[in-house]
Amino acid sequence: MYEDKTLVCKECGTEFLFSAGEQEFYAARGFQNEPQRCKSCRDARKNAARGPREYFSAVCAACGGDARVPFQPKSDRPVYCSECFARMKEEAASS
Repeated sequence: MYEDKTLVCKECGTEFLFSAGEQEFYAARGFQNEPQRCKSCRDARKNAARGPREYFSAVCAACGGDARVPFQPKSDRPVYCSECFARMKEEAASS
């Protein structure tokens, strides 16, 4: 029913693909307009509206190293650096 379409981004002028799957997704959600911006322009626009992210320093509860996190750490909860957090997440997924 749907076919891939090539659209032109109104922001940067580059061509981008509006796939059949994306069209089906848009139709299922009731969206009537096709996207007017490519993915990178949509992402840039979204991030510009959000503003810069503030990071906080903390000590990793697992390795004792420096952890930079996007939230204000609380003393009653452990904080992990990205390496330890990823390792713990991977261990939990394999269990």
